[in-house]
Amino acid sequence: MKPLLRNLAEMTAHRDHLRLEVSVLSTLLRLCHRVQVRALELFEQDQATMLRPRSWSQDGQIVSSEHDAAGDPQRLPLADAPELAQCIAAGGESAQRSSPGRHTLWLPVWQAGRATACLEVTQPRAFTRHQRDVVKGVFLVYQNYQNLLDYSERDALTGLLNRKTFEEQFARDAGSTPAADGGADLPRPWLAVIDIDHFKSVNDRFGHLYGDEVLILVANVLRAHCKSQDRIFRFGGEEFVVLLRSVTLAQARQVFERLRAAMQAHAFPQIGHITASIGFAASQRGSPVEVLGRADQALYHAKESGRNRVCFYDDLVLSGVLQAKIAHDEVDLF
Repeated sequence: MKPLLRNLAEMTAHRDHLRLEVSVLSTLLRLCHRVQVRALELFEQDQATMLRPRSWSQDGQIVSSEHDAAGDPQRLPLADAPELAQCIAAGGESAQRSSPGRHTLWLPVWQAGRATACLEVTQPRAFTRHQRDVVKGVFLVYQNYQNLLDYSERDALTGLLNRKTFEEQFARDAGSTPAADGGADLPRPWLAVIDIDHFKSVNDRFGHLYGDEVLILVANVLRAHCKSQDRIFRFGGEEFVVLLRSVTLAQARQVFERLRAAMQAHAFPQIGHITASIGFAASQRGSPVEVLGRADQALYHAKESGRNRVCFYDDLVLSGVLQAKIAHDEVDLF
């Protein structure tokens, strides 16, 4: 019992969702013999619920996914796990599947009445009642603690990270990469500001309920086409911010163009089709406010030059459309 209590104490010491997830998987890995554990993310794509591994056990350690969501070969439809699909449809707490030499226990993670993820525990022997009770007990501690984090960090409508968590996430994910000049092939973090075009007309024509549904579905599109370790925020209204982990400029362009195209192609109930404009900038040069400002300027240009397009801040500076602030060491001169 003492090791279990230590594991629970370690688990609830984290203030970050990913670290909390890794910690609970590590706890479950220590509890059972010859067990495999995974955290599966649920997301919507092409009107189907999909699953993809976000963290999992490998050689006795927990690793996290760096796959690009749109091209992740490990993703699969929820329908391929009918026991889990039935559990989620019924709002259940757990589901099981048993076959010779392989027994799986699924525990859906519920957020605001919606299953957003699932913990999966697999072992070669059938689960005893005691094992199930212990696993479920650890899971309930994890889910309750995660709900506390969600309450303070998540946007209530979309489930995305909210604006007040942005600077902390920026410092952890984007600001951790040393600044470097030049080299388009150099991997670096990126920040994009995404704004739904003519969103006010959606609210005016169809009402705020349909407007809220558009925001929820846009959040789903963003989740489905970003890496599981990228950070997606709702800044309020129809504005979203995406922090990409370190990729090259060419890869960043591809990701943001794919987001733009995916939103244009998505059929929204009653509304039909919408578009979005995107401005992005490298995020390892400057403070969060400065980087946001650059991406915002690029977004403004995208809006002013026709909407439904992606603009890169440095391109606009090089072409003379925008003027960069003159920087000297750590001081910006205005």
